Amino acid sequence: MANLRLEELSASTALAANKLTLRRGQEQFVVPPSYAIADAYLDPTTSWPRVVLKDDKVVGFIRGNFDEDAAEEEFRSCVWRVHVSADEQGQGVGTFAVLALADEARQRGFKTLSALWEPGDDGPELFFTNIGFKVEQETQYGEKFGVLAL
Repeated sequence: MANLRLEELSASTALAANKLTLRRGQEQFVVPPSYAIADAYLDPTTSWPRVVLKDDKVVGFIRGNFDEDAAEEEFRSCVWRVHVSADEQGQGVGTFAVLALADEARQRGFKTLSALWEPGDDGPELFFTNIGFKVEQETQYGEKFGVLAL
């Protein structure tokens, strides 16, 4: 992970981030329903979009949200989206991105970082639980709500 770094999403990196590929079967897990619904209400001033660069190539994207006034606990300090190129999955890129987001949350005074995901064979549950997220509940849409203590 030594050659990985984060950079703010910009005009020069957005196209590459939009072209990131997925492994077959992962498409259904990109945006959980409750995030898709809440996305319309997301305050751009609380969003934290970053690309992960390996050397100078965009290999991942992470978007967090930090809004201590959010009505829903799961949206106060959360992983909104994490996406790693299919060719780079399993090499620490996603872990690097989520841990960087966790560090940012800690620096902002949050005690936890949350994530929502849909359960399923090709879903991200093992990824999140291997990092240390603990499943606390299921949403009304059947998604898992996980929390990482900071």
